[in-house]
Amino acid sequence: MNMKRDYYEDVQFLHGNGAKICFFIFISILFAFPFIAPAYYVYVLSLIGVNVIVVLGLNILVGNTGQISLGHAGFVAIGAYSLVLLQSNGLPFPIALIAGGCIAAVFGVILGLPALRLEGPYLAIATLAFGLAIEVLIGRTAAFGGHMGLQVSGADFGLFRIYDELGMYYLVMLFVLIGGISARNMMRSKIGRAFQAIRDSDVAASAMGVNLPKFKTMSFAVSAFYAGIAGGLLAVLVGFINPGQFNFILSIQYLAMVVIGGLGTILGSVLGAAAITLLMLQAESLQLLPIIGPMFEWFSEQFMTRSGMPNITWILTGMALMVIVIFEPLGMYGLWLRCKIYWKTWPF
Repeated sequence: MNMKRDYYEDVQFLHGNGAKICFFIFISILFAFPFIAPAYYVYVLSLIGVNVIVVLGLNILVGNTGQISLGHAGFVAIGAYSLVLLQSNGLPFPIALIAGGCIAAVFGVILGLPALRLEGPYLAIATLAFGLAIEVLIGRTAAFGGHMGLQVSGADFGLFRIYDELGMYYLVMLFVLIGGISARNMMRSKIGRAFQAIRDSDVAASAMGVNLPKFKTMSFAVSAFYAGIAGGLLAVLVGFINPGQFNFILSIQYLAMVVIGGLGTILGSVLGAAAITLLMLQAESLQLLPIIGPMFEWFSEQFMTRSGMPNITWILTGMALMVIVIFEPLGMYGLWLRCKIYWKTWPF
């Protein structure tokens, strides 16, 4: 068993030469991927990266603090529309992106205030109402383009502007790395330990001196900031935004990514976002996998032809959620741990 003897070993980013080599290989693969893959696959991986950023923030709220959010698509919408409006008024892309994240964080604080008195289904209903309200307000406000939406220009850095998939890919992956490392370091800090204490028992955390109002609202703010940054990147990536993109279904997708990937884990956020994104893109993107892609396409066509249902994706998502909750509560991260322990103890 790999026991840690002091605090500095616990907060160390990479443990041992093996972890450093694996991290270097992973970064090299990410860097080289656009040069060996078709443009559409680069776009798919960029979309996965945007969802990873959202799920990293949502996992801080749900997995590490024990709160619930069914309106996270509202924060993504705030970040997306804030970026477009600020950039159209002359602000360069980096400032507009960070400002959009900060605006979403302010709304996260406002939404976090009811969390001080609401728990369980009552908090879920409050966050659901927030997400639905944001969608309706954006759709009925002319300044936001109404239901027609807004056209998004490229990522303008002043001296140059990113238009193509290659530039957006590297930009998204940069924020994925920054967001993942920041979330990992936060969970090892005093703030992260306070979040986890609230998740385990808010009464015990309060008895130990944890300021519940402060850290609960902080958790909502940090999670909303991640979602706002992801919303800005999503707006530039797809090139067009409208209120229908940020509906209740999208919030459920984000929550499904957290549960399927693994609550409270960085790797689980990545795995869950990748799995659900590929599933939502259906067989066209699942053709990345040579065996699963054709099987999924055939099964989907057979099911739709015989049952008359328009889409099988949500049925498969619900089945995956039930299987994960029943057989592997740690999600895909739990499967990774099982494989890791098996190979460490092999052949014994």
